[in-house]
Amino acid sequence: MTQHQHDPADGIASLEPELGPTGRPFREFPDPAPLKSHGPARIIALCNQKGGVGKTTTTINLGATLAEYGRRVLAVDFDPQGALSAGLGVKTHDVPTIYDLLLSRNLDPKDVIQSTPVAGLDVIPANIDLSAAEVHLVTEVAREQILASVLRRVAPDYDVILIDCQPSLGLLTVNALTASHGVVIPLECEFFALRGVALLIETIDKVRDRLNPAIELDGILATMYDARTLHSREVLERVVDAFDGKVLETVITRTVKFPDATVAATPITEFAPEHQASKAYRQLARELVFRGAVA
Repeated sequence: MTQHQHDPADGIASLEPELGPTGRPFREFPDPAPLKSHGPARIIALCNQKGGVGKTTTTINLGATLAEYGRRVLAVDFDPQGALSAGLGVKTHDVPTIYDLLLSRNLDPKDVIQSTPVAGLDVIPANIDLSAAEVHLVTEVAREQILASVLRRVAPDYDVILIDCQPSLGLLTVNALTASHGVVIPLECEFFALRGVALLIETIDKVRDRLNPAIELDGILATMYDARTLHSREVLERVVDAFDGKVLETVITRTVKFPDATVAATPITEFAPEHQASKAYRQLARELVFRGAVA
């Protein structure tokens, strides 16, 4: 997309690229090609120790959009609040959950996975029981690698596994990072959210050094962006200045459609498919495929 500008010096219309919110030339990423075969999955953790930055919203809508593009997706609810499970309308009580998989090696992960109303998107649910997992795992041998051993058993059945992490840097989050090939950091365009990113990247570096040499930072995703406010624009500019190529070009804007979709237990891509937020998450899915973060 380009915008025409008139240059009085030469008397002709010149073409300059239209800039996106990150200050880079705007581009539409191409639709991903269909896959000829499925699996093994690339595992991506959506992680930020600050709450309320859009991790769960992004996991739900990125998963739904990748499924739209023909990918087989498994979303893992790894937060005791169970928001991902609720947001996709799956059962969390009187059913086995990720907590049971962490504590029992005899339980088959396939018996815990639930389908969702979105074709191609499955979920491993969580509930408040998961809050006790860190206490139970602290004495386990190789306690940081238990989630990785669980997900290895189902990875051949999926193209992408998305882990919705809890807002902390505790043992559960370290498990998620140890199990993952990549990390996407949803970052609210707000000053206090910005402060914790360096600490999170330092944690990822420590996991890479000590537990998981293959882990990569797939990108920082700006969320809850409001172009009308100077604060949002300044925070996004500072993020781009600090992390440059690690900042994804896709930006997720703030909209009331997100809580509406959550109440309906439906991804926004199905709740309001033509809304700008739905288009942004499709753009995100295409960008991650384009970058090689997703097959």
